[in-house]
Amino acid sequence: MKDTTTIQNTAMNRVSTLFLRAAVVALGIIALGLSFLLLPEIYYNFEKEFPSIGYLAYPIVAILGAALAPYFVALYQTMKLLKYIDTNQAFSMLSVSALRKIKYSGLVFSGLFIALLPFVYMVAEVDDAPGLIILGMVFAGAPMVIAVFAALLEKLLENAIAMKNENDLTV
Repeated sequence: MKDTTTIQNTAMNRVSTLFLRAAVVALGIIALGLSFLLLPEIYYNFEKEFPSIGYLAYPIVAILGAALAPYFVALYQTMKLLKYIDTNQAFSMLSVSALRKIKYSGLVFSGLFIALLPFVYMVAEVDDAPGLIILGMVFAGAPMVIAVFAALLEKLLENAIAMKNENDLTV
């Protein structure tokens, strides 16, 4: 029979992960909505707005579209990680694997936005908008921070699992 403190902690964990799941779903819906609205808009109207560099619409849309894949992979792995937390499997190799995939997704996402920066620079030159370059750098740097944080958590979790296994063997 569980005591009331354990039941309250489990309920609190479930509420926390439920909130995080809702946030992940909201991020996914926002990204999907923006991609359905902005990518066709960029593709069809870029040449009208910037006739001298209209040919850049193709690589810009291609890179932005390709960036959706690692973004959604990271969101899916986050949902799996939250499921592992709910089922008390947080300290398992499944969680390490999910964090590793989140790390790689962040690196790929960041790499794609770094590849986009020269095109953003060209658009900023034509439009005389230097703030656009800073915005592009933020979109390239933020996933890198997430990837580094995921790598740190992955390493800490691996060490915790190793210590747990070592302690299980000594008892």
